[in-house]
Amino acid sequence: MKNILAILTLLFIITSCTSHAQHSVTKLWSTDSTLAVPESVLYDAQASLLYTSLINGNSDSADGVGEIAKVGLDGKIINDKWVTGLDAPKGLGKFGNTLYAADLTQVDVIDIPTGKVTKRIPVPDAVFLNDITVDKNGVVYVSDTRTGKVHKIEKDSATVYLSNLKNPNGLLTVNNDLYVLASGTLYKAGADKKLMTVSNGMDESTDGVEQTTDGDFIVSCWNGIVYYVKQNGIKETLFDTRPQKISSADIGYDAQKKIIYVPTFFGKSIVAYQLK
Repeated sequence: MKNILAILTLLFIITSCTSHAQHSVTKLWSTDSTLAVPESVLYDAQASLLYTSLINGNSDSADGVGEIAKVGLDGKIINDKWVTGLDAPKGLGKFGNTLYAADLTQVDVIDIPTGKVTKRIPVPDAVFLNDITVDKNGVVYVSDTRTGKVHKIEKDSATVYLSNLKNPNGLLTVNNDLYVLASGTLYKAGADKKLMTVSNGMDESTDGVEQTTDGDFIVSCWNGIVYYVKQNGIKETLFDTRPQKISSADIGYDAQKKIIYVPTFFGKSIVAYQLK
């Protein structure tokens, strides 16, 4: 009996320690520092590559020099001018063979097989469209950081879905829920559009959000912090590159291999980290 109790006690201690273990990352690779202001990274499991939006100018200028690049999962740049002629593209979303890019006041629709922009969907009263997510039915959600709104796009028509948010940026759809990052807080909005706080107290430059296979979240902040956020709201700092003045903008994530892809904005590179 004593031996059984001792074993059970040991198992409890091990389980307890494991459940409270701090997550960490190790750097895998970095691309060459030649990408023209990468803002967002989207991991495409089907194509085994990364898409990254390149502002290539001012983040709020309709200057026509924005681009989208293709990057290999080994960090090699495949084509840094795969799509050209955009303004200041930021968040990216994918549904089937279609890629969506938030581009100031419109959403660019790109045919992936050809790399051509097939249409541009205007978003009424938009000022600074930032992040995009696409749900399982192909409905697009796009945030406008400067107007405090999240727009919903169905059948190429945009309507206001959420409003009165403080600097909304990162978006993520999971089943019927929409997760929104706004000035250091991660919210969840159900079908009733009511906001529930998942976690707060993060750096106010919250930018990108992805979900792990455990149902937790990876949250990036433009200023250079990346957090691991548990479902119960407890957060851990995975890394902080603020002292080096290296940004961590809208991240991509391979949930199966647990690899985080970080665009460094003015650092002109993408850095891959293994989550542990």
